[in-house]
Amino acid sequence: MSKKIKILIVDDSLLVRKSLAEVFGSDDELEVIGEAIDPYMAVQELRKMAPDVITLDIEMPKMDGITFLKKLMSQHPIPVVVISTLTQKGTKEALTALEYGAVEVLAKPKINTREELQEKKESLIRIIKSAAKANLTKLALSNNTFKEQAKFREIKRNFEKNPSNDVVAIGASTGGTTALKMILMGLTRLCPAVVVVQHMPEMFTKQFADRLDMECEIHVKEAQDGDRLYTGQALIAPGNKHMMLKGRAPNFYVQIVDGPRVNHHKPSIDVLFKSIARYAAERAVGVLLTGMGKDGANGLLEMKKHGAYNIAQNESTSVVFGMPKEAIRLGAAHEVLPIEKIGNAMLKRRQSIG
Repeated sequence: MSKKIKILIVDDSLLVRKSLAEVFGSDDELEVIGEAIDPYMAVQELRKMAPDVITLDIEMPKMDGITFLKKLMSQHPIPVVVISTLTQKGTKEALTALEYGAVEVLAKPKINTREELQEKKESLIRIIKSAAKANLTKLALSNNTFKEQAKFREIKRNFEKNPSNDVVAIGASTGGTTALKMILMGLTRLCPAVVVVQHMPEMFTKQFADRLDMECEIHVKEAQDGDRLYTGQALIAPGNKHMMLKGRAPNFYVQIVDGPRVNHHKPSIDVLFKSIARYAAERAVGVLLTGMGKDGANGLLEMKKHGAYNIAQNESTSVVFGMPKEAIRLGAAHEVLPIEKIGNAMLKRRQSIG
């Protein structure tokens, strides 16, 4: 029998702790070994036990979750999944948690609605299992608090809407927020249009896009239905919606649609990549980054069959080498590169087809 994944739940709500414990206890591979009402109690629990994963609330008495996370990751790194209330404040703080080393952020389910809790049960269990496999040494723990928010303000004000003939499509999941930031911060206003699917709940994607926009020279925004693709711009698929490419160069645009989850995800990377294969074909570059599972692998293969050039992140720089590994196994990637080399490889390929 395989070793169970041991979980410590940190949340000041008794109802939340009981509900999460019930969800995790329903899976044979998971075991809740402790609960804490605040970070101080969590520290006491950590002195007695060695959990594989910690679930962490943000707003708690005595010490907030962000402060606890910073201390934890600097002294005793353990995979942390932040489960936050879907409020603007909670969402911003949850994204800050990703910068300090949280593996995933989740929207806290409405525990007073049993149907919703059961509906999210599969997702909660899958993410805990993904977090347990995370390579924490690959998570870049940035203390950047966006002090340079005005750095590119003038550039954004003068953003020129030049239609893009080429498309870079990027898919990412666990560990992807840091990887995406590294790639997008290296791009200039002359880069081709970028479309991104990052597995993330609704509301989080808007905050994530806004944060990237403040740090990047390129314009970054959460995609809206009908958005055109422009050079020097990246569109982030909204949480809980699928994003597809439509049109032909230089009149590419995105369609935002509802629909069932694909590979357990919405947005799904496969949905985006397969639309890229159909409409952009050889004018596209596909990039599949860190993440658990196989979302994006089949879509990347489809892109390759239609003439796109594809890059997969390598194992040594991936937080979870699931999605890239599956794409490589299928023969969908032309290159397998460390994250720090992917941006330049994207641009080099674009120049060769431009």
